[in-house]
Amino acid sequence: MNLRNGLLVASIALVLTACNDSDSTEVVVPAAPVDVKLIAINDFHGNIEAADGITLTLPDPKDPSKTIKEPVGGAEYLATWIKNLKAKNPNNVVVSAGDLIGGSPMISALYHDEPTIEAMNALGLDINAVGNHEFDDGHAELMRMQNGGCHADKVGCADGKFEGAKFKFLAANVLDSKTGKTILPAYQIKEFKGAKIGFIGMTLKGTPGIVTPAGVAGLEFQDEVETANKLVPELQKQGVEAIVVLLHEGGIPADAQINGCKDIAGPIVDIVKKLDKAIDIVISGHTHKPYNCTINDKLVTSAYQYGGMVTDIDLTIDPKTGHVSKMSANNLAVTRNVAKDPAQTSLIEKFLKLVTPLKDRVVGTVAGALPRLVDPVGAGESVLGRVIADSQLAATAEKDLGASKVAFMNPGGVRADLTPDAEGKVTYGKLFAVQPFGNSLVTMTLTGEQIDKVLEQQWNGTSAKIMQVSAGFSYVWSKSKPNGSKIDIASIKLNGVAIDPKASYRVTVNNFMASGGDGYLEFVNGKDVQGGAQDIDALESYIKKNPKLAVPSVERISVLN
Repeated sequence: MNLRNGLLVASIALVLTACNDSDSTEVVVPAAPVDVKLIAINDFHGNIEAADGITLTLPDPKDPSKTIKEPVGGAEYLATWIKNLKAKNPNNVVVSAGDLIGGSPMISALYHDEPTIEAMNALGLDINAVGNHEFDDGHAELMRMQNGGCHADKVGCADGKFEGAKFKFLAANVLDSKTGKTILPAYQIKEFKGAKIGFIGMTLKGTPGIVTPAGVAGLEFQDEVETANKLVPELQKQGVEAIVVLLHEGGIPADAQINGCKDIAGPIVDIVKKLDKAIDIVISGHTHKPYNCTINDKLVTSAYQYGGMVTDIDLTIDPKTGHVSKMSANNLAVTRNVAKDPAQTSLIEKFLKLVTPLKDRVVGTVAGALPRLVDPVGAGESVLGRVIADSQLAATAEKDLGASKVAFMNPGGVRADLTPDAEGKVTYGKLFAVQPFGNSLVTMTLTGEQIDKVLEQQWNGTSAKIMQVSAGFSYVWSKSKPNGSKIDIASIKLNGVAIDPKASYRVTVNNFMASGGDGYLEFVNGKDVQGGAQDIDALESYIKKNPKLAVPSVERISVLN
């Protein structure tokens, strides 16, 4: 070797060696662009079993000019879709943008969502950013999901143990109030052939307003933009220039295309516009809507809900700069025309055996389907919402149960349609899918003024959360009037009689609402509070006592432009 070549080799060796204060680390510089595949889901909510009601409107393969409703989702199929995508590129990361658990069907919820964690371990999930539902049962239960161990009530641990998640939960903007430190890691770095990608995981700042206060006690939720931007320099110091944010917050596009982004609106838009230019991709969720956007030069995606869709993201990292040089995304429907994953089938069969006797028990009959969807141009009511409110009023109307006069139900607590079989029969499993949270009823005394105040609190942000109301209660609200003044108290009536602002009324809600959940803060000031049955038990009793339960179609809430 001549001197010139020797100096060149020495120079290369120096370039490939970096020193910090404590040690030396060899830096592998990629010789060519590195292609990486990200595979993303969001809002899975424990839907490991393929359910009939989870569908997507897709082009008809026989006639592309037409559309068909195609059943999608189920862990058996999702795992196969992910496996097939991973096979296309060994440099891959499987990620979730929150609400992996919580609000789950019985097969998962009955066992504290351990089945979902096991399913995600089996299909190779790498990272899950916490969503609001990860806090449904509190910080300690979330840590059990990560680290393992049996639940205190001994339900679960079907094999005698629960090892927890093999993947990482991230919570960059969730701090312990006492220590000021994040309760879980803020980010995770993945490296492929010398190319690094940083994943920042967060939930929406507004999580405390949509979770039972006990679930977020002792925690602080920081601003999404400030949190992400503050972490950028920290990642860059570690040689990370390709940055992905997994954020449990989202938007709603005007179109229904699975890869559409027409006139997208919602919190995600403003957040992305304020994010540091170094951030390349935002994988979002929370709104359960699919979209595939470019906002502020960033790729912004969401993959529907319940494992019915997966986002296939391809990116290329420049070997010289570490920056993303190319990126593209494609939302894919998780159709059921692929082979079932045997590991998922085995897992599902194990838990089905445990829950089927309870799940298939017939509780009563209804006269027709009870949909949960709210008419978007109406006053905010749903048919099923009316039935649930009626059931809760019936469960607390007797004097020894609280003597309630009206019941209110939060719309977010109604999780699925209630669809009977051909004979009108409804099973307990279907009721559980509708109300999976295990909330209990709470009856309290409010004045007429307080009822008016809590009704105004339905508009406490960018979108309304219209409570479902029981029969006999009615009011009128205005679209054009400002928040806080949308309702004329004179329009609020109970059995046709205007309420008296100074009089007292017994009101029933669930414990989530009673503690100020969803921003209904006036319920916290209720007097003479009395606990009651679980919400699902009230619904079951109501259906049992009313064979062939009629579908309530008369509006109770009216709206003015």
